[in-house]
Order: sequence, then structure tokens, then C-alpha cells
Amino acid sequence: MSTSTISGPASAVPDTAIPGPPGPAIDASAINALSIPASAILARFSGVRRQTLALCQPLTDEDMMVQSCPEASPAKWHLAHTTWFFESFVLREFLLGYRVFNPDFSWLFNSYYESFSAFPEKRLRSSFSRPGAEEVLRYREHVDAAMERLFERDPEPEALRRIELGANHEEQHQELLLTDILNAFFTNPLRPKYREQGLGIRDQKESIEERQIPLEFLQFEGGLKEAGNSGNSFCFDNEMPRHRVWLEPFALANRLVTCGEYAEFIADGGYRKPDLWLSAGWDAVKANGWRAPLYWTEKDSNWTVFTLRGEQPLEHLASAPVSHLSYYEADAYAHWAGRRLPTEFEWELAAEGQPVEGNFLDSGLLTPSTNFVQNENGTKYYGDCWVWTSSAYLGYPGFKPLDGSLGEYNGKFMSGQMVLRGGSCVTPQRHIRSTYRNFFSPETRWQFSGIRLAT
Repeated sequence: MSTSTISGPASAVPDTAIPGPPGPAIDASAINALSIPASAILARFSGVRRQTLALCQPLTDEDMMVQSCPEASPAKWHLAHTTWFFESFVLREFLLGYRVFNPDFSWLFNSYYESFSAFPEKRLRSSFSRPGAEEVLRYREHVDAAMERLFERDPEPEALRRIELGANHEEQHQELLLTDILNAFFTNPLRPKYREQGLGIRDQKESIEERQIPLEFLQFEGGLKEAGNSGNSFCFDNEMPRHRVWLEPFALANRLVTCGEYAEFIADGGYRKPDLWLSAGWDAVKANGWRAPLYWTEKDSNWTVFTLRGEQPLEHLASAPVSHLSYYEADAYAHWAGRRLPTEFEWELAAEGQPVEGNFLDSGLLTPSTNFVQNENGTKYYGDCWVWTSSAYLGYPGFKPLDGSLGEYNGKFMSGQMVLRGGSCVTPQRHIRSTYRNFFSPETRWQFSGIRLAT
């Protein structure tokens, strides 16, 4: 996306827009009382908005239109939807006299908030040739300018809570934007690179010479433990309330399963042995023809792995964490290895109190790697790949979703999903904490999802 496109004229904002209806009320206790000043929230909002545009910088307008799999969305849609969020849930209620950019955008860029408005089918997003990329960017400029006016008027605490929620929501879409572009470029016969080599935290030569870390298991005592977020700082509603869980003694691997180790599973016929798989997983293997992780390609008995930095020989990534696996594949590998997947509460107990350090979006590497900091006992809990857990995505005891349309943010998906923990190499670092719960259906493979074994 060119610089001239990014800086499209704000004067093109339509002057025929009409005021929108008030947004839904939110139970403030469900988002947490914010103690940080409005200036800090403004800085966070502004930084997140700039980062999203920066992630689109390498893309052409044509790239921004691609929707290459049912789970994905076009980059242009991510730009518009994250803007829609602030317009719909902040400006229309808290900025007196705000005029919406385009009344059709109120439903066109709604994702799934049934109680807010109708919306198009997700699979049709790639057909939105209009509005064009330049108009979407003008939409962002219009909303960002209105947000600045809101901050100048000393916004009330409820508005600040929603802005904080919106910033975190946009960080989620930054990660989705990159996972979607990876899939789009993989399906392109030219296999283009999103980013050239040598533009990350360390050069490519160093990043592909992965350090092999011995696999060890750390022991943890069982007993009655606490899990979940206390609500003293920002978190999503699905992380609360803090509650007690009973854990038997367990052991957790000090690192993620590597590409080389997963290649051994493949070579041993892992995708041909139904006894390793859950019934639904085996059905998925047969129906989809799975024989390796997504983005692995075999040619002349040699495997390559497609990344945001282009195609890489598997031999260069043998010690790097394996990624883009479904829950079914993670579970099958664990059975093959004589282990199991951890529960989400086992992972949280192990990670709680540990520094949130590792290979995140901030590193610029954009691919899983072992060459990142570990804690004092040689273990790294965060970054690289989301970890599939054996826990179904359900509400905690006493869970209460947000009031109004924002109650659809998380609670409505608490069926048929599995929990993932820890963040990935395309997750913003400040977005992650030990109580953060990601969730996807068990057949999902387009995310940066991997395996940490437990016993």
C-alpha cells in the first residue's frame, strides 16, 4: 500500500453522513475500572492505529482484497472493521454532534454483532471492491480525527474503558491481518514474501540457525489453585472471574515441539495411524487430505515451510517450533509421543508470575524461533506459537458477559472451541498476559498454533 494512499485527503470525508443511534451500555465492572490517565489511553490508541497502517505498508491494493480461506478476511476489511468498532461503540455515543462517515458502513463492516445491525456473510468480504482502499483510509482518518476531538473534551470513564477495549480489539486484528496475508501469499502461485530477509530483530542467517534446546519436563505441585484475572487491570470478560480450580500434580515441557520432531511423527506414519487420532480428527485428516502442517510442501522428498519471509527449507527450521497445526494434530502428536496436551489451567499456573518475554510481533522476525530469551530455569512460556490446550472454551464459574452488543464479543462463542494460550510471533507483546484466553475450533490451522507437551 503506497504512502500516497495512506495519506489520502481528509477533505474527502462525506458531509452527508447522519448521526448514529447511541451504542449499548456496558457494565463497567466487566471491563475493569481504569486507573491510567486519559493521556496514556490516547497514546495507546494512537500507537495501535499507526501500527495497523504500518503492517499494511508492504501490501498493494490488490493484496488488500484477498480472502483466501473461510477463516480469513481481506486486509482492507480489517482496516475498516477496527475503525467501525470505535465509531460504533465510542463516537456515536460519547462525542456530541458526531456524524458517521457513511451510514452504510454501520452494517457493511459489522463482523458478527447480531444485536447491533445486520451484516454480510463473512465469505463475501473479498467481493467488497467498493469502498476502495483510499476511501477506507479516509474513513480511518475521519474517525481518528473525531477521537482526537473526544480526547480534547475530557472523556468520561466509560468512554475510556471502551477505547481501551477497542485498542485491544485492534491488536487482535493486527495478528489476524498477518495470519490472513500469510495464507493469501501461500495460495498465490508466485509465493510472494510479505517481508524481505534481514529486516527483523536479527538477520536471517542468525534466525535460521536455530539453537536446539533439550526437551525437559518441569514438575508442578497439584492442589487447590486460583486461576483467571482479578480485574485490577484491563482484561477481556472471558478471563474473569478469578476462581479456584483443583489440579493434580503435573509436568510441563520447557519448550514447544519443534519442526524436526514433528517431521519424525510424519515419517513414522502419524497421518496414517487412526489409533492416534480423535474420531473427529481422523475424519478431518481424511476429508482434507492432511499429511503435514499447513504451509509445509514436499517436493522430491524434501520439505519446505512457507513463512511471511518466503519459502524456507525445513532443514533450516528443524529446531524452530512447529506451527500451523490444528488441535487434532497437536493431540495426535501428543499421543504418539506418549504425552498429552496441558489444560489451560496447568499452563496458566506455570506461566503466572513469569515475565512476558519472547518472540512477538515486536521482534520483527514474524516466524517462530528458538533464538529468544528464556527465564532462569531455561523455559519460555510466551511467544512463537499459541499453545493448544485440552480445555474446551467455556465460561468460568460466575462468568458474566458485557451488557448490550459488546456482550457478543466472547461469550457467544463458548461452544465447540478449544482454548489456546501464550501468544505468537505475530501477537503484540503488550497484548498478552498469563490469563489471556484465545480460542478456535479444533480443525483450525491458519493460526500460528503449536504444541507444548504435558504429563
